[in-house]
Amino acid sequence: MKRVLICVLILFTLILTGCRKEIQNENPDNPDNDSQQIVNIEDDEDIPDIALVMKTLTNPFFIEMEKGARLAQNELGVNLIVKTGAKETSIEQQIGIVEELINSKVDAIVIAPGSSTDLIPVLQKAQKADIAIVNIDNRLDPNFLRKMNLTDIPFISVNNEDGAYKSAKYIADQINKPTKVAILEGIRGADNSEQRKKGALKAFSENPNIQIVAMESANWKIDEAFFITSSIFAKYPDLGGIFCANDMMALGAIQYLDKSNRSNVLVSGFDDLREAEKAISKGSMQVTINQQADIQGYRGVHYAYEMINGKKQPLETFIDVKLVTRSTID
Repeated sequence: MKRVLICVLILFTLILTGCRKEIQNENPDNPDNDSQQIVNIEDDEDIPDIALVMKTLTNPFFIEMEKGARLAQNELGVNLIVKTGAKETSIEQQIGIVEELINSKVDAIVIAPGSSTDLIPVLQKAQKADIAIVNIDNRLDPNFLRKMNLTDIPFISVNNEDGAYKSAKYIADQINKPTKVAILEGIRGADNSEQRKKGALKAFSENPNIQIVAMESANWKIDEAFFITSSIFAKYPDLGGIFCANDMMALGAIQYLDKSNRSNVLVSGFDDLREAEKAISKGSMQVTINQQADIQGYRGVHYAYEMINGKKQPLETFIDVKLVTRSTID
């Protein structure tokens, strides 16, 4: 009889407890359960959404850029959304990405644009939607920005002309007899490509022994650089030097030189990719430029965060470039 009574009491207690929980869940003033979940949701909504839009991840340069942005994310506690095109020439894809981010109502966009002009109209739309914009790596065209009334867009990058000048001058200083050279450009019209070409032209023009016989665009790509280098050597088999506006193109040029057993051609690059450093150590490439992609990504996210919080940022920030040669690697 006592056992039956104990079982009845336990069952009665459990029923009361269940009823109490149901009443608590239905009470909007109760600080537990559902109301606590609402607080957590509000906390999530307070975390800024910052998008990093890059050209591609097929170029290791942008992988380093993302690493810097991730470091800033961890420091600031923001939500970082990373988006890229399939290739560095995927401009329409980048435009579509920005459209998606506008619809997603992100708080800020940090962008390394594939084009200095084509992204401006959609970025104008983003700014009108109260999305903060930070421009890194390749500069948006200042004249077109003014025409489209885009204002207060900070730019973070390196002095591309100066970096290219240093890279091209390093091989130019090794030329002491009449020598033909070529320049492999990036995407024509892109500010960083044009500035690097300008820097290389300046360095080569300072050496009277140098004759520039070809300037071709390989669109930043390793495969295009291979075929363009091949066509240049078909016309100028005695070519003695090549300035490449990025390391991907330098690696493509080196692939052709290796395949054609040409070992006396000076090659300079830009970006300081690991594969480029390996080529420099082997002697198949002479120099590259470290433009500290990680710092560009890091500062871009920091600037975006400050802008979200109402703080204006410098309109221009230039990061130092570093000359990378066999002596600096070894």
